[in-house]
Formats: sequence, structure tokens, C-alpha cells
Amino acid sequence: MNDFDMNGIDIPERPGFEASLPMMLYRVLDAIMPAYRALFAEYGLTEQQWRVLRTLWDNESLSSTDVAARTLIPAASLVGVLDRLERKGLIARIRSVEDRRVVIAKLTAEGRALERQIAPRLDDIQASVRACVSPEQWQALTQILKEFEAGPRPGASQEEDRQHA
Repeated sequence: MNDFDMNGIDIPERPGFEASLPMMLYRVLDAIMPAYRALFAEYGLTEQQWRVLRTLWDNESLSSTDVAARTLIPAASLVGVLDRLERKGLIARIRSVEDRRVVIAKLTAEGRALERQIAPRLDDIQASVRACVSPEQWQALTQILKEFEAGPRPGASQEEDRQHA
């Protein structure tokens, strides 16, 4: 049974805890991440280190600010992640000549070699995850997740957000 607010507008029932979006997303991560974590562990990598490497595999070099934004690793935490990757010889850090406040993380030859070793196995894991749904469902899921990531537009009604999407 639904409730109504003071203006008589129908307020939908709140989903149960298990049906809440955050819990569903956590359960999905708990289902798929063990295979990834096992692979990372074989190569002595943490999830955060892998996220940095994965970003650099696509971009070769990025400012630490860009790495933090793309990997969702807070800048303060990223420093330690970059330190460890640099000690492993997988990245190098270079101070920008244009702006000495900017530090560039650059993939090394060893970092690229690791990509060649690990990528086929990552692709296999990704394929097994994608096999859980049809190609159409995967495409729809990707689109829906992008819409959640974009979030509601400030000041827009729910209907306007749906029409904008």
C-alpha cells in the first residue's frame, strides 16, 4: 500500500533492503570480482593498482589528477598506489615541464608487457560475465548504468530526466 504526501501525491513504496540499488550492485560485485581478484593476486596487484594500469593501458600517460578521476581513487590514496607501481617498475612519474605542480604517470615497457600477459585472461573473465546475459541485455545494462552514473539533472523533474535520457 502506498502513502501520500501532504499534497495528495502518491509516494511509491520503498523497496526492501535486499532490493535497494546499492545492495544489488554490491551483490553483483561480490559475484564477479573474485575471478578478477584472483588474477590480480597472481600478478601481485591490488584492485586499485589494476585500475591505474588499466587506465594507462588505454592512455599511455596521464596526469595524476586525470588518473584519480578516471579510477575513482582519491588523490591522497593515489600517491601510495603510484609509489608501489613505480617500485614495481610498471609506471614512471614525470613532473610536467610546463607546470611543475603536475605529475604525469607514464606506463613503462614493463607495464606494457604486463598488459600483454594479463589481457587475454581479463578478456576471458569479461566474456564469462557478459555470457550471463544476451548481447541486447548487456547493451541495455551498460546504458542504464551510464544513466545512473550521470545522475539526475539538478532542478529537473523525474519526467524531464527520463525524457532527457
